Amino acid sequence: MFRSLLTIAMSMAVVAPLPAAANGQAAQTSLTSARAQQLLFDAARLGRTDLIPALVAAGADVNAYDPRGYTALILAAYDGNADTVEALLKAKADPCKPDATQGNTAQMGVAFKGLDALAARLLSTGCAVNARNKQGQTALMMAAMFNRKAQVDLLLTAGAKTDIFDMEGRTAASVARAQGNDSLAAKLEH
Repeated sequence: MFRSLLTIAMSMAVVAPLPAAANGQAAQTSLTSARAQQLLFDAARLGRTDLIPALVAAGADVNAYDPRGYTALILAAYDGNADTVEALLKAKADPCKPDATQGNTAQMGVAFKGLDALAARLLSTGCAVNARNKQGQTALMMAAMFNRKAQVDLLLTAGAKTDIFDMEGRTAASVARAQGNDSLAAKLEH
């Protein structure tokens, strides 16, 4: 975490607007698109919304994967950085794009974390509410597993199906029941 903060702090002078050159033209930055890309991931994690437009302008791809297989939007959403999520969406980040390793979407990440306002915002983007990761799990299953009742309601209202089975043959109700969330399981069985 400290390294990421230091990286952004050191780079702020590079991505901040520079004064005009002596001949009246804008001064050029030495920020490479590869460096801008890494800084975009750091800014997403840290909620540095103010850096997003400059990093995108410097060549960062809002839909690229970081070395661990996450997009900037997934990182921002998972860390609860709502303003950064908005900035990334404005920059055309794909809210439906899953991570490269497990196939989890930003919607699944906020279900796991219990970030209700971000869950509602991501649902409004039009992504498939029943999207499945590589284990066949849905956001509803993740919300059920962690007893995220508000998100279960949001997902059901958006059309989440309760009869989808994951690769282990579990539904959202059976996932909830296995975690001791019996009242939620009962709700999902009806």
